[in-house]
Amino acid sequence: MYACPVKRQKGTRMEYLEQIGRQAKEAETMLRTLGSAHKDEALVRASKALVSGTEKILQANARDMAAARDRGMSQGLLDRLALSTKRIAAMAEGLSQLAALEDPVGEVLSMKPRPNGLLIGRKRVPLGVVGIIYEARPNVTADAFGLCFKAGNAVILKGGSDALHSNTAIVEILQEALADCGLPQTAVQLVASTDRQVTERLMKLNEYIDVLIPRGGAGLIRTVVQQSTVPVIETGTGNCHIYVDASADLSMATEILFNAKTQRIGVCNACESLVVHEAIADTFLPIAADRLAEKQVELRGDERAMAAESRILPASEEDWGCEYLDYILSVKTVRDIEEAIAHINRYNTGHSEAIITRDYDNAQRFLDAVDAAAVYVNASTRFTDGGEFGMGAEIGISTQKLHARGPMGLKELTSTKYVIYGNGQVRP
Repeated sequence: MYACPVKRQKGTRMEYLEQIGRQAKEAETMLRTLGSAHKDEALVRASKALVSGTEKILQANARDMAAARDRGMSQGLLDRLALSTKRIAAMAEGLSQLAALEDPVGEVLSMKPRPNGLLIGRKRVPLGVVGIIYEARPNVTADAFGLCFKAGNAVILKGGSDALHSNTAIVEILQEALADCGLPQTAVQLVASTDRQVTERLMKLNEYIDVLIPRGGAGLIRTVVQQSTVPVIETGTGNCHIYVDASADLSMATEILFNAKTQRIGVCNACESLVVHEAIADTFLPIAADRLAEKQVELRGDERAMAAESRILPASEEDWGCEYLDYILSVKTVRDIEEAIAHINRYNTGHSEAIITRDYDNAQRFLDAVDAAAVYVNASTRFTDGGEFGMGAEIGISTQKLHARGPMGLKELTSTKYVIYGNGQVRP
């Protein structure tokens, strides 16, 4: 039987993290050569265990939600923290979907002979030990485990204190499922300490952690990028725009905007900024305001927007670059598509952007010129998601350009190594 991971801090902060790091490294040496069938069996068992443990998870989440409300947490963040039977079922389904996906580990990407007879190839291998620091989103706990495990990685999780009870319950259930399959429970570990210095030390645990992935607001991501000595894959905040072009189908535009803004407000792919061609502002903005009023969305716009719709309040410069995570939307009017693209590229966060148009040339221009991880034509930005893109769950949406960009699925949690076959060659 494998040793259970540390669940409570014992000894010094250094000893606490050292033990977690050592256990993760030991688990990783087994996981990197674990067969696909064994991994898939464990994922299916973990999926069923989450469903069976729904009541335990909901009780833990209720404690977190009650404490968060007492602290005055915003509606958007409460939405991120909240779990339900449906959301737990979705977490479980994500693990089942991962079990059904092709295992990326061991995939041979190339194999070429050299003139000297050497056969040089590249194949996919696990990253190793992945550390994930995230805020009040307990669904990340299951997603991160599933993706890292399927890709042959051990994972160390450091969730926000707001979700501590929820995360603990989920990790305990996952660990029990691993043990039932004869696998190390330390393949997934939760840093249960709420001490900020523990988090700071985690970001410098180079001897055990191979890569660190932050998921959360701009402040968290900035802190990890600036303070970590472990290599970081930066997942970004989402100031996502929808540009309604002069030729847009206004009914389509209204429904896409309503979905992108209000379907879930506390997520990084929600629309935060509306950009409208001035030629249709007088017609479209009252229609859009009526629809958004169903969810009491506050609109903040420029002078042209306010002239077209009296319910729009004046916007400040800060509004153009704000990820609200709330029922608030900025509204910018533009003269043409070039001004729309310039505005979006200035204020976006490289996440997801959309154009609503019936003009093919404008659609192609937008796709080519907008600098973001995901760019849409006539669809909601809410689709930027690993599950929606056919990856199963996702570890996050990378807004950087090195190693991975966009939804990070299984392949993005692997590296490569060269394998060389010879028959006695020595270098002259």
